[in-house]
Amino acid sequence: MKLYLAIPVVLTALLISASGVAAVTRGWVLPMNRRHVRSPRLYGWGQLMAAFALCWQVVFGLAISDSGTRQWGTLTGGALLVAGFSVMLVGQLAGGHREESGTR
Repeated sequence: MKLYLAIPVVLTALLISASGVAAVTRGWVLPMNRRHVRSPRLYGWGQLMAAFALCWQVVFGLAISDSGTRQWGTLTGGALLVAGFSVMLVGQLAGGHREESGTR
């Protein structure tokens, strides 16, 4: 992986992890996602997993030169990314009791 790809990926991972820490510690979710997220803390853990997976893939894409280790590392990072997105999805579908606004 080239450095011009690694820097934006790491910056994106930092932004995702900052949002995940806010969701885990305070229950705060970005305004565009508030309507969809039912369990903010679970959603935040999913964001942290996704950010870790992105950093994992950058490390194995840049630092590791052995092709076999690089392939298994990036495959593991992809699996962690899918797992993080799955946890985020569960945080959107199930969880806390929300008051519904509007008429029935």
